[in-house]
Amino acid sequence: MSPDALVRIAALCVVLAGAETLHGIARTTLVVPRIGKERAVKLSALTGTCLAFVICWLLVPGIGLRTPGAHLILGAALAGFMAGFDIAVGRWLMRKAWARILPDFNPRTGNYLLYGLLGLCVIPLLVWHAHRA
Repeated sequence: MSPDALVRIAALCVVLAGAETLHGIARTTLVVPRIGKERAVKLSALTGTCLAFVICWLLVPGIGLRTPGAHLILGAALAGFMAGFDIAVGRWLMRKAWARILPDFNPRTGNYLLYGLLGLCVIPLLVWHAHRA
């Protein structure tokens, strides 16, 4: 992989993290007061995945990956980065205990973050297929 591709992947990670941070702030300040936390968290998994799709639509083709496997690896790397970013923000910025962070990844507790991360695993592949058509 070229150094240019690595820089573009790093930039994609930063853009996704920034957009998802702003998305979370908007959810907390604008949506939660209107529909409640439980429904807002569920809705944000869908809107966050759509936001990630748009960002990937714009930035993934410029990375220059050529195979489906490379796009799946990119998706897994993005999901891993975003999971790590969410954990880091929760743990060190928001000072949450592990017992409050881990349920965010468990759909049985009403949080659909895991589904969003799984979606992020395949979004680069979907973008690649759509741009090839």
